[in-house]
Amino acid sequence: MKKLNGTVIVTYRCNAKCNMCNRYKCPSKKEEEITLETIKKLPPMYFTNITGGEPFIREDLSDIVRELYKKSDRIVISTNGFFTDRILKLCEEFPNVGIRISIEGLEETNNSIRGLENGFQRGYQTLKKLVERKHPDVGFGMTVQDANAKDLVALYQLSNELHMEFATASLHNSFYFVENSNIIHDRLKVAKEFENLINELLKSNSPKKWFRAYFNHGLINYIFSQKRLLPCNMAFDTFFLDPYGDVMPCNGTKEKEVMGNLNTMSFEELWNSSQAEEVRKKVRNCQRNCWMIGSVSPAMHKYIYVPAWWVFRHKFLRFFKKKKYSMYELDIVKKYESHEVSKEELDACSTCEKRKEV
Repeated sequence: MKKLNGTVIVTYRCNAKCNMCNRYKCPSKKEEEITLETIKKLPPMYFTNITGGEPFIREDLSDIVRELYKKSDRIVISTNGFFTDRILKLCEEFPNVGIRISIEGLEETNNSIRGLENGFQRGYQTLKKLVERKHPDVGFGMTVQDANAKDLVALYQLSNELHMEFATASLHNSFYFVENSNIIHDRLKVAKEFENLINELLKSNSPKKWFRAYFNHGLINYIFSQKRLLPCNMAFDTFFLDPYGDVMPCNGTKEKEVMGNLNTMSFEELWNSSQAEEVRKKVRNCQRNCWMIGSVSPAMHKYIYVPAWWVFRHKFLRFFKKKKYSMYELDIVKKYESHEVSKEELDACSTCEKRKEV
C-alpha cells in the first residue's frame, strides 16, 4: 500500500475551554479510546500528527508514539503545553518527535481565549525548557481571530527569539470543533495583520518561511470566503483517525464522514471499501474551502510549482521592495473595501452557520 499522511486524534478529552472549540463539551471516554492494537493496523506514513483534545491527557501516549515510529518517518504532537513534565519526559525518550504548542496570543489574550488558568505561562515555560534542552523540533501556533490578531507578529517575533517554528490557522466550523458560529468579524483588520506577518516571513533568509508566507496568503483568501488556492486531496493521500477508531478524510467537514472503522477492519480493506469511495466523492464536491495545515501541506508538496512561483515572484522579483506583499493582490479584498461585496455575502459563503452579532 502507498505511503500516506495521517492525523491520529488519540482523545477528545481536554483540559482547556477554548472560545473557538467546544470539543471539551463532548469528550471521549477513556475506555472508548483507540488502543495500541488499533494503532498497529495503521499503514506506512510519511508524516503523522498526534492531536486531541489534549493528547498528553493519555497516560499511554509514549506507547502510542513508540508504535507510530515503526510506521511513520516523522511525528509531531499538537498540545496546549500544560503538562510540562509529561512532555519533557516523552521528549527524552523520543528526541526526534516534534512538539507544537498552541498559544493564542500574549498572556492576557491567550488565557482569555483558551480558558486555561495560567495557560500562557505553562505553555511558554514548556517551550523554553524544550529549547534549553536543545530539543530539535519545537514550535508553537495560534488560531487567528478578531480577539488575538493584534498579537500575530509579536508571537512570530517571539518564535524567532526562541529559534522555533511558528504555525498559523484561522477560525473554522465543523463536527470536530463542535462549533458552527466561528467567524472573523473585521476581515480587513485581521487580513492586515496577516499581511504584516507575510512581509516579515518574506524578509527572512529561510526558504521554509517563504513557503509559510504563501500559506498565510491562503489564510487571507480563506477568511474572505474564497475558493481554495490548491486542490484538496484529503481521503486520497491523507486521513484522520479519531478516538473511536473511525477513519475520516479530515476534521473540516460539517458532519462526521466515516470511511470505515479500524477497530473492526484492516486499513487496506477500509481504504479500498465502497464506503471510502463514497466519502471521496463528497470530498471532490466539497465547497467548504478549508485552509488548514493538515490538508494544505500535502497539497503544497503535490502542487509545488504553485507556491514556488508565488515565492519566486514575491521574494526575488520584488527584491528591492521594502514591502513585498499586499493583501490587495487578492481582488476580493479590493471589492470588499470598495463595498462591491458585502460582509453579509462573505458571511454566507463561510463555514459559519449561526451568525453572531459583533
